[in-house]
Amino acid sequence: MTSTTTAAPEVAPFRPFDLTVLRTRRLGPSILRVTLGGPGAGGLRGGGRDQSLSVVLPCGPGAGRAAVPAGGGGTGAAHPGDGRAVTRSYAVRAQRLRADGSTEVDLDFVLHGDGGPASRWARAAAPGDRLRVLGPAVADNTAVRFRPPADTDWVLIRADETALPAAAAILEWLPAGLPARVWLEVPRTEDRQALNTAAKARIGWLVRSEGTACGVEAVRTAELPGGTPYAWIAGEASGVRALHHHLVRERGFAPERVTSAAYWRRGLSAEQSGGGTR
Repeated sequence: MTSTTTAAPEVAPFRPFDLTVLRTRRLGPSILRVTLGGPGAGGLRGGGRDQSLSVVLPCGPGAGRAAVPAGGGGTGAAHPGDGRAVTRSYAVRAQRLRADGSTEVDLDFVLHGDGGPASRWARAAAPGDRLRVLGPAVADNTAVRFRPPADTDWVLIRADETALPAAAAILEWLPAGLPARVWLEVPRTEDRQALNTAAKARIGWLVRSEGTACGVEAVRTAELPGGTPYAWIAGEASGVRALHHHLVRERGFAPERVTSAAYWRRGLSAEQSGGGTR
């Protein structure tokens, strides 16, 4: 008698999830948190840190649910042509497994004044609303980019408001006692948030309405620790490029020890340029 063995099906690293809005909370003048969950969240396995997923957003009256793009790890490409929906990449600010076994996910939306699809959806979101996302089905996935090498002595983090959720989640993930120099840029004083970390972190808030220096200038003039660094910089594209150049060319950081993520481009809103709060 011949025996056969059936191979276990491979788990796709990203797949569609149909989530339900559970509640919303304003975090400041510029930021709104939407908490999602429901039966459709089963199997969503975030890797923490700067984990991102793709959100499918209606972009017109009566917009239907668009097909989620296959593959990828949180790209911000729009669905061309039909005008029904666009996808945007957003950071998972937090993911929680509740006592009843259900999953909750927090997404923080920056409220732009241009009335783009993400701002419109977030402002109007109410409990019971549905949102389709393309998210990770395994915790170790390519949408997690914050990966300091094992020999890292200290980390540098710079983020604007679009990258603030990822920076906050990274701070929570850092091991106890690890030195960290952190610069976080926000539009207004009230947009600052209480942050939790076991790392030995020095956190500087750069508030544009108060006329403080931008993140690039703040880092450029700072005295940095010795030892082997790892840097994660995210936000507006030109600032990310300038800071990457400064760290590699002027500070001598090894290029492979600097992770850069451009979330939006100046002259375009984060929504128009395919970014958002990742």
